[in-house]
Amino acid sequence: MSRAPAPHGRTGRPPLTSRAQILVAARGLIDRDGWEKLTIRRLAAELGIGATTLYHHIRNKDDLLLLLLNHHIQQIERPPLPDDPRERIVTAALVMRDALQAWPWAAEVLSADGFVGLLDEPAMWMVEAIVSGAGDHGCTPEQSVGLFRGVWYLTVGEVLVRAHSARRRDEGRPFAHRDDLDPAQVPYLAAIGVRWAPLAARDVYPRTLGTLVDGLLAGAGGGGGGDDDGSADRRWPDSGAVVG
Repeated sequence: MSRAPAPHGRTGRPPLTSRAQILVAARGLIDRDGWEKLTIRRLAAELGIGATTLYHHIRNKDDLLLLLLNHHIQQIERPPLPDDPRERIVTAALVMRDALQAWPWAAEVLSADGFVGLLDEPAMWMVEAIVSGAGDHGCTPEQSVGLFRGVWYLTVGEVLVRAHSARRRDEGRPFAHRDDLDPAQVPYLAAIGVRWAPLAARDVYPRTLGTLVDGLLAGAGGGGGGDDDGSADRRWPDSGAVVG
């Protein structure tokens, strides 16, 4: 008479778990409950293993989130990047916006300066495309970082505001838009009134992005742009070209 298999996570030999299975289960939990509620214990229970077994694959929650982010970014299809520096920046930024809209929790996790250093090199391609576009346009390294930061702030703000607004609507508690504003106090807002909601819902990101990039590139090559530290020149490594 054969013995029934031991239940997972209780007795008998623990089930084999691959990193791919861990990432699939973690993403499922995030999509269902949100990234804030993801814990090692909950993930282990989802996989039917003990938390100790899971720690053989990942160090902690932060490590898990970085694995997820790097894997997600590397799965994104890379579009052909234009040779024109300005268009390369815009193309990469639009891909970045679309990727974050599909997975807005990633924007939450990465909403702090310095996140680029946490990514694996293959996952840095969008950042590299934006910075290289700035450098090829004539920006100094300082200006290029400033340009990326401006694009990144615009993109994260766009994604998070859209995601949070959608969540409030789904929960039946959207913010109200008033139609009783006093024109004597706020004449322009009173003129807009409840039209604010449909106007704000329009997708103006591409146009806003283009305007921002054009403005940040406008001072390139002459030491302008507000992000140089005043040094005489700046060299990009491996190129030997002096910019700025």
